[in-house]
Amino acid sequence: MKAHTASLINAILLIVLPLWGYLSSDTPSPTALIPAAIGVILLALNFGVKKENKVIAHIAVLLTLLILIALIKPLMGAIGRADTLAIGRLGAMIISTALAMVFFVKSFIDARKRREKEAAEAIDSAENN
Repeated sequence: MKAHTASLINAILLIVLPLWGYLSSDTPSPTALIPAAIGVILLALNFGVKKENKVIAHIAVLLTLLILIALIKPLMGAIGRADTLAIGRLGAMIISTALAMVFFVKSFIDARKRREKEAAEAIDSAENN
């Protein structure tokens, strides 16, 4: 899976799951919509990630890392309340966000290897001419 696909899936989950939790809660908190807002931003950045724009990709990675960290405390609260649905929603968001991070890191490593290979080929080509 490519980083832009993983980020797209993650963005959709970050939008849908918090909305579900917010709308189904008897006492909804506006802070529950923070992951949805991050999801909307990641969705907006997805085209740039797909086009391998380094700045946009790094912004997307930063937001992905921040939301991954930010989801830990709500998960602990849901576990403390024994709220099975919230645990499931938060667990799904954490897993999708962690997987998106893995694919981002993999894409950065692959891009670096590709640049190094191209640079080595350019040097070899220049030496042969």
